[in-house]
Amino acid sequence: MQYLLMIYQNEVEYAKNDAATTQKMLAEYQTFTQGIIQNGNFKAGDRLQPTTTATTVRVRDGKTLTTDGPFAETREQLGGYYLIEAKDLNAAIEIAARIPSARIGSIEVRPIWVYDK
Repeated sequence: MQYLLMIYQNEVEYAKNDAATTQKMLAEYQTFTQGIIQNGNFKAGDRLQPTTTATTVRVRDGKTLTTDGPFAETREQLGGYYLIEAKDLNAAIEIAARIPSARIGSIEVRPIWVYDK
């Protein structure tokens, strides 16, 4: 089954990291990503640009409305994701717990909807 692992952390706090701390975190991410690739769990994944680059789109009464930034103010922002293959929710949670940002933020684990054909 496929799961989306959404990585949330506080962008403002992360930006306060010095270069050495940032490099250490990036190295941990590279190791983690290589591990799930080698184990066959990896399907896709990317780091996102900061929320200051986001645009929220809504359609109301047939009109497209855009707003700079994310939809809602939160303490943690979506910073990236992994799409993985795992045998069940417990296996997906085990993988999510190894994501480096789980120590400073949170990882939302959500199963991908499977459509009956």
